[in-house]
Amino acid sequence: MNDMSRRGFLKRSLIASSAWIGAGLGQAPWLRAASPSPKARLRFGLTTYTWGKDWDIPALIANCGKAGLQGVELRTSLKYAHGVEVTLNAAQRAEVKKRFADSPVRLVSIASSERMDWPQPEKLRAAIEAAKAHFQLSHDIGCSVVRIFPNQFHPGVAHEKTIEQIARAVNELGAFAAGLGQEVSLEAHGPAGELPTLRAVMDRVTQPVVRVRLNCDARDALGQGFEANFNLVKPFLSRIIHLHDLHDPKYPYQLMVDLLVKANWEGDSLMERDGMPADRVAAMIEQRQTWEAMIDKATSKSG
Repeated sequence: MNDMSRRGFLKRSLIASSAWIGAGLGQAPWLRAASPSPKARLRFGLTTYTWGKDWDIPALIANCGKAGLQGVELRTSLKYAHGVEVTLNAAQRAEVKKRFADSPVRLVSIASSERMDWPQPEKLRAAIEAAKAHFQLSHDIGCSVVRIFPNQFHPGVAHEKTIEQIARAVNELGAFAAGLGQEVSLEAHGPAGELPTLRAVMDRVTQPVVRVRLNCDARDALGQGFEANFNLVKPFLSRIIHLHDLHDPKYPYQLMVDLLVKANWEGDSLMERDGMPADRVAAMIEQRQTWEAMIDKATSKSG
């Protein structure tokens, strides 16, 4: 990259980051102002990882619309029926963007499988470059969030070293993503994805577009408990959350919703369920109604 192009990239990065920086590194943008209705803020949607894996884009839009789901996340790299991958050419990317822009369903996130824990330098560099390709894809198809993983601790590698490495990697990705108007959504996934560990990562992160994505794992309630762990990452929360079975008693979903409502969080909570029900649309409707009932309960407490 020559001096002129480097200066241009840095200028674009600073402009794209200004909204985040203006709020302060420890202040998530969604905390600055809130929409009037908690239901309007805590939107419910679908990630294609399981229930949507065999639906192409028209089917995703149609079925999410029938179920009253407002947003969808496209998982890449595993040959999903939607066909959205980093290999798409410019015309194909424009077509994906148009399909969602012309529909009532928003494309809210791209879920990559890239992980920032590799102890081998060549694998780490490959993961970083692959993640950058996903940010470019997300930008080109009208999306603004890309999910990445922390993900593992490795034998013979000190945890502190892995935490430092993850922070350096997401800082590099943050600088790149900011120039494209993108959020780096670091999901609480894998042994290196516990919430206290992610707080340690975020304490080393300088790029405001790097955020922490809740993944609704029962371990979130370990140690000092769910509320304490939630508060560790609350200032850095992503605009996307991954949900699982809202009826699972092992996860404090109602408490999470209570805390999100209290914090004026705004974003998309996306369902990622195991199994395959006979009627997925009906099952999506039931989960959405359960989510909305939790919001109503949280609102009544805070009101």
